[in-house]
Order: sequence, then C-alpha cells, then structure tokens
Amino acid sequence: MKIIRLRAGKERSLLRRHPWIFESAIANGSAESGETVRVESADGQFLGWAAFSPTSKIRARVWSFNETRPIDTSFLIATVAASVSARGRFDIHSDSMRLVHGESDGLPGVIVDRYGDTLVAQFLSCGAERWKDVLVDALLAATGLSRLYERSDASGRALEGLPEVTGWLRGEGPLDLVLHEHDWRLAVNIATGHKTGFYLDQRDSRQRFAQYAKRLNFQRVLNCYCYTGGFTVAALTGGAAHVTSIDSSGPAIEKAAANVALNGFDASRATFMDADVNASLRQFVAEGRTFDAIVLDPPKFAPTVTHAERAARAYKDINRLAFKLLEPGGVLFTYSCSGGISADLFHKIVASAGIDASVDGYITERMGGAPDHPMTIEFPEGEYLKGLVVMRK
Repeated sequence: MKIIRLRAGKERSLLRRHPWIFESAIANGSAESGETVRVESADGQFLGWAAFSPTSKIRARVWSFNETRPIDTSFLIATVAASVSARGRFDIHSDSMRLVHGESDGLPGVIVDRYGDTLVAQFLSCGAERWKDVLVDALLAATGLSRLYERSDASGRALEGLPEVTGWLRGEGPLDLVLHEHDWRLAVNIATGHKTGFYLDQRDSRQRFAQYAKRLNFQRVLNCYCYTGGFTVAALTGGAAHVTSIDSSGPAIEKAAANVALNGFDASRATFMDADVNASLRQFVAEGRTFDAIVLDPPKFAPTVTHAERAARAYKDINRLAFKLLEPGGVLFTYSCSGGISADLFHKIVASAGIDASVDGYITERMGGAPDHPMTIEFPEGEYLKGLVVMRK
C-alpha cells in the first residue's frame, strides 16, 4: 500500500473527517491514477484511505477514515447499498431522484440519478473511474434495475485528467423520458439535458412555488433562466394566470413549451422568450412592466471561491433588476448554485441588491437542494444550492 504523508498541521481537516486533500498539503508520496493510498500525518498517524488524483489540485479524496476497513469491492458494494437505502427514508415525491451525491454519501466523484427505471451516472474523479465497473454493478444490484447510462461529460473530468465519456454502460433504452414529481410531469433527455438530464435538486422549490402561486393568486409570473420550464409548469399548476419564461437556449425553450403542453395547460397562458435574461430584465424595467412573482435560477456564476467577487456582481445585478420589476406584495424566488458563494454571502448580495433598488422585503424562507441532494455534517461543501424567498413590502 502506497503512503501519502501530509505536511505538519495539514491533518486538521481530516481529523474533522473532511474528505479532500489538496496538493499543497502533501509532503511526499505519489500513486497511479485512482489508486488507493494510505494517508498519514507528518508524524505517521493514520488519517484515511483515499483515491489518488495525479493532476488535480484535490490530489486525494478519502473513501474511508476507518483504518481496519480496506477499500475493496465489498466496501463499495456496502457503501452504494447504504446510499440507495437512505433515499427510502427521505421525503421524496417523485419517481426520479438522486441516489448517490458524491462525498456526502461517501463516494467522492460519483453522482447517480434515477429516472424511473433508468439510472444515469457521472464518474468525476480518478477513484470513481478506477472502480467504475464495480460501482455500476453495485448500483444495479441495489436498485434491481438493468439500465445505466453514463454522463461523464462534466468539466470536472478534465481537472482530473480524464476524458469525457457518455453512453450506455449496462442495457439500453430510450433517451427521452418523462419524470413524475408532485402534481406534474416533465420531459427529460438523459443524453443531452443539463447535468444528468434535469435539475432534480429544485424539486421541492418547484412545489413551494406552486403553493405560493395558489395561495397568493399569481397573475403575472416571470421565470428567468427557465431551462425546460420546471418552475413554469409549477406556477401554472398552482393557478398562475400567465407565465413569461426566458432562456438563452432555443432548444430549452422548445422543451419548456412542450412541458406546458404535456401537462395540459392552454398555450395562451405561457409566453417563451429565447433571449438574454439580463437584457430582457433591463427592457422590462424600461417598459414599466411588473410581475407578481419572479424566479431567478441562473447557472453557476462562481464554481470556486476565486470567482466569487465577479459572480457577486452578476448576482447583484439580476436581483436588483428583479426587485425593480416586483410588485409590492410580490414574491421573489432567487437562487445561487455556485459552490464559491456561501449562503451568508448570497444573503448579503440579495440585501445589497434590494437596497440599490430601493426595495425592502421579508425573507419568508431559505431554500436548498431537495433531501436526496444532502449536505452532511462532515462535508458542508455539499450545500452548493442556496435560495431565498423574498416577499416585497
């Protein structure tokens, strides 16, 4: 077993059971891509078993902190089974869910979503890649399913020195699927859709938006960065009179319109714009338009903390414009999925946007990912998605 020895003082995060070991923390030791290494402190104390990544700044990711438990096939089978089993204890109203959420489930770099009877997986680290076949077999055994599609095409693969890979790993089936969540259906394509095909993490936020629409009788709703229309369908399900949806992707807009039709809503209740969100918000302000409810669910502006300052300006700008468009008593659902933006910083950004727009509001709820996208005590970085519900005074 190869050994990675840390610099003095760099063991503190591992003693708190944090699974990441950065290149700068390592004093000596090396291994092959994905190979399991024994991680020790400067004085030789065992810290964990980790998968080595020769090119990544996160040079090793810990599988286990238990010195007596080797990293082998039986370990991975048990860890996958535990992750899948945990979803049965979560409150999930859908036939589609996240079964494995990387480090939060003890499987660094492994993301697995279930869409009905089809699994879609991403193997984003060297360790996950090395154990891919074992993990796939374990996933199928734990779920009783026979189809698994690989979507290892995320940008994080390049940081690990791994090529992009997509395609069926086990079985075959349709790529166009329809998921059921809460009171609606949404079409997804697991080969071309974002992430593994869809944003399952916003499932419960969509439900809350539908509930607000029903309770507050929304008349005019604006859904920004609408993608394939999840929040649009939720608003219409809640009884919103009309929803304007904006996205800069023409294909996404087409799918959003199709999802509105899929759920039986009259096309006259929805307007779709293939346009830049920021420019559209500015145009609406100039025209004097207002809305009862606005959703801001932009893409990742800050993947790491080094991008936080620039991202903060972008988040502030869109929130400032949204506040200007929001009717008194109206509701803003605003989100950040950027790992480099903390919940506290996001709150400050939204507050600053409101001040610049001369708008005050009540924060009625703090939002996060659905429970099948967990943040754990030992891995707070799992809280990548954060949101605020603000009701304008």
